[in-house]
Amino acid sequence: MKLSVVVPCFNEEDNIDKLKTEFFPVIENLLGGRLDGGQIDAIEVIFVDDGSRDNTYEALKSAFSGYAHPSVTVKFEKHPVNRGLGAAIRTGFGVVTGDVVMTTDSDGTYHFSTMPALLEHLNGEVAIVTASPYHPKGEIVGVPGYRIFLSKGSSLLYRILLNWKIHTYTALYRAYRREVVDNIPFAADDFLGGTELMVKAMLKGYKVDEYPAALHRRMFGVSKAKLLKTIKSHLGFQFRLLLHRLHVRSMFAT
Repeated sequence: MKLSVVVPCFNEEDNIDKLKTEFFPVIENLLGGRLDGGQIDAIEVIFVDDGSRDNTYEALKSAFSGYAHPSVTVKFEKHPVNRGLGAAIRTGFGVVTGDVVMTTDSDGTYHFSTMPALLEHLNGEVAIVTASPYHPKGEIVGVPGYRIFLSKGSSLLYRILLNWKIHTYTALYRAYRREVVDNIPFAADDFLGGTELMVKAMLKGYKVDEYPAALHRRMFGVSKAKLLKTIKSHLGFQFRLLLHRLHVRSMFAT
C-alpha cells in the first residue's frame, strides 16, 4: 500500500529542523508497517506552502528537495498568496497518489511519533481516523485555555447536531481512505475545511473512528487560527447543518 502525507505550511520556517529530526524518521519507520491488512511499501510527502510571508517554501526545498530514499518521495506545492488551511488541504489532495491519505500539522502539535498508532485505527469499515484530544482518553498539554474553550465548544455543537460519540471535529491530524478524498468535496478555504470534509463524509455514511491524542502547544511561531473568522465559519456551517437535519426530519414526518 502507498501512504500519502499532506503537510500544510504557513510561516513555518522555524519548524524545519523539527521536520528533519522528528517527522522524517517516523516516515521512514512506517515503511514495512501494517495498514489495514496490507503493508506500507511506499510513502509520498506533500508540503503545501500556503503563501507564507517568510522563507518557508525556500527552506522546505533547501532541506528536502534532495531527500533520497528509494521508497519515499517528496513533493512541493505553493500558493502565491495565503488562501487558508482548507485550500491548502485541497491542493495537497489534488496531487496525492496513495491508497491512504494523512494530514498533519507541520509544527508537531500532535507528535509525529504517534502516526503509527493513529493509522492502526484505520481498519475494517473505518474510513476516517481523527485525532481527538477531547476524547476521555485524550490530553491537552500547555495550549491556551481560551483556544481550547472555543475549539471544544465548537466540537460540542457538532456532537449535538451530528454524532455524540465523536468528541473532536476540528483536528487537522487525520487519516482518510482514498475514496473519501476522491468522493467528498468541501468548499471552505479556512480552518473550517477539514471539519466540513469530515461532516459531509459522515452524512454520506462513512465511518469515523477517533484516536485519543495529546494536543501540545506550539514550540515555535504563533498559532495561525484567526479566531473570530473561524468561529463565524463554524457557526454558519452548523446553522446549515441544523437546517439540513430539520429538513430530513420533516421529510420523514410527512
